[in-house]
Amino acid sequence: MDINLHSAFLPHTDRDTAVEFYCDKLGMDLRNDVGYNGMHWLTVGPTGQPDMNLVLTPPAADPGVTEDERRTITEMMAKGTYAILTLATPDLDATFDKLQAADVDIVQEPIDQPYGIRDCAVRDPFGNLIRINEVK
Repeated sequence: MDINLHSAFLPHTDRDTAVEFYCDKLGMDLRNDVGYNGMHWLTVGPTGQPDMNLVLTPPAADPGVTEDERRTITEMMAKGTYAILTLATPDLDATFDKLQAADVDIVQEPIDQPYGIRDCAVRDPFGNLIRINEVK
């Protein structure tokens, strides 16, 4: 089977803050910005990987989500328990140093995990956990 990851989705609550974090601090390209009723769906992705997309969506914008569910999602985002993304880099220490210098919310400094991965963790401005694995 020939299958690839094309898009992953994370919630965001502020267009400008999302662009600043994902484009200016993580170095991704802004590929699409669709606004509707005051909400924005942003597509960003790593430079040089045009087939890999991260879609930043308004939380619970689906009309099938109830107000109670929307409230729960917002609370989980604030606690950092709603969404997670794992990225990869060949030089974790250099990437971590850049993120730390950009005043990103650090959750875990680079560490060798007992299960064989070297990684670190940060949070985006919306509470989403982002783990970064070192892949050589």
